[in-house]
Amino acid sequence: MSPHSTLPTISPQPRLSDFFQGMGLLGRAFSLILRDRRLFLLSALCAAVTAAALVGLAWLLWRYAPGALESVWTRPESWYGQAAWTAVLVLSGLVLWVVGANVLPPLLLAPLQDPLSELTEEACGGGPGASFTVAGFVRGLVTGIAHTLARLFFLLAGLAVLLPLHLIPGVGSVLWTVLASLYTMTWMAGEYLAAPMTRHLYPFAEVRRMLRERRALCLGLGAGIYVLLWVPILNAFFLPVAIVAGTLLYGGLREARLLAPPPGESTTAALK
Repeated sequence: MSPHSTLPTISPQPRLSDFFQGMGLLGRAFSLILRDRRLFLLSALCAAVTAAALVGLAWLLWRYAPGALESVWTRPESWYGQAAWTAVLVLSGLVLWVVGANVLPPLLLAPLQDPLSELTEEACGGGPGASFTVAGFVRGLVTGIAHTLARLFFLLAGLAVLLPLHLIPGVGSVLWTVLASLYTMTWMAGEYLAAPMTRHLYPFAEVRRMLRERRALCLGLGAGIYVLLWVPILNAFFLPVAIVAGTLLYGGLREARLLAPPPGESTTAALK
């Protein structure tokens, strides 16, 4: 497989099959990581940190989630009340675990995300990254922080809007879990597509435009990452795989001319 063929060939027009192409990006990412020694070593380091974070997160939820739920809803005494209470605890815990998995490991591994994305672009024939400059580093850091805050705001705001669904007797918690999962999948697609776009100084509006215009493609990527989080052992690699897959999606969008040249290109040229 040539470096160029690693990038997905994206249709200029949206298609329903884009969803499966988005999920397939994870397979491309795994293949690239296994073939590139530098990507593999960096991914292995990320996996070790991620595994520890996921185990710690699961322990925290197991230890404190029941008490948190009891603080807002006393455990019923009837068998059917206890069944409903347990269902709410399990469903909410599953979504909270996914949300936590997409917040804690990325924060711990923030310094390694850009190198992973840069190595992916190099492996796809993009050439080495731009030379280091203080001004470029500061601009990238500010842009990255702004993107991260914006993405976290949208994630938490969306889940908060859906919280009242729990008040609907019977189906409310199930409905909240389904909608919150779909929303989180979309958010994850934006999170990892934004990783390379942030490095190239695209405004956050461009990330939202891609999520809107190529909805099925991005949802497929998010769904693949979501499913990967539930696969034991492999889920330790979810962060590097997600970053590599998001970078491949970015490269495919560039190849299909669905994204304009990055603002970072003209900025870098002006600094040299």
